[in-house]
Amino acid sequence: MIISLLTDYGYDDEFVGVCHAVIRSIRPGVPIVDVTHGIARHDVREGAIVLRNSMPYLPVGVHVAVVDPQVGTERRGVAIRCADDRVLVGPDNGLLSLAWERAGGAVEAVDISRSPFRLEPVSATFHGRDLFAPVGARLVGDLTVLELPTASVDSGVASGHAILIDRYGNVSLNLGHAELLELGVTMGSQVRVVAGGRDREARVVQTFADVAEGELLLYEDAWSSLALAINRGDASTELGIGVDDEVRISPIQ
Repeated sequence: MIISLLTDYGYDDEFVGVCHAVIRSIRPGVPIVDVTHGIARHDVREGAIVLRNSMPYLPVGVHVAVVDPQVGTERRGVAIRCADDRVLVGPDNGLLSLAWERAGGAVEAVDISRSPFRLEPVSATFHGRDLFAPVGARLVGDLTVLELPTASVDSGVASGHAILIDRYGNVSLNLGHAELLELGVTMGSQVRVVAGGRDREARVVQTFADVAEGELLLYEDAWSSLALAINRGDASTELGIGVDDEVRISPIQ
């Protein structure tokens, strides 16, 4: 069994190391996987999407996620057992919800806010260290579910939204292979991309090198979502796209 960690703590302070030390003091020798600590500060949705995308590659174990802008308030800390026996631990602010859906659904949950396994005294600002420890029990109350924008296909146009933008400016969309099929678009097709007030053409390819440097491409990313990129460029900046912006894609006949 492993324990994985995903946070917005960054790498400059002692927070990640202290979390490792607390885990080791309880479970010496347990493998710890740092999924990432580079989630943007307080960006619950980015953390939720990254955790969801990572789930197929994380073995059964305890997966702790901490992106917690409401730390110190009345929001709950929860532990969730998923249908595939993974355990998710973190704040009940939607951060875990996409991951438990990817893992087959939440079958049990426990409010760990008053867990006897927490460290005392509990800091008001460092619940990653003091509160989020492995526990399991029956489902307690209703859990907060994170809602993502929905996509649609109508009159030959797929309308989606930018849900993640990585450090290279690649734009992940809430569109997938099914929407391409509905549009009748296949590998190598040219498509029209309207976003950020700009109208561009892109080619549907497998990877960046399939187009010339500086060209816009539409591809399936590592998480099976459609994404926009510019070979050796920054699609987000070039297209003027930010997170949540609408992106419309249609085939060019």
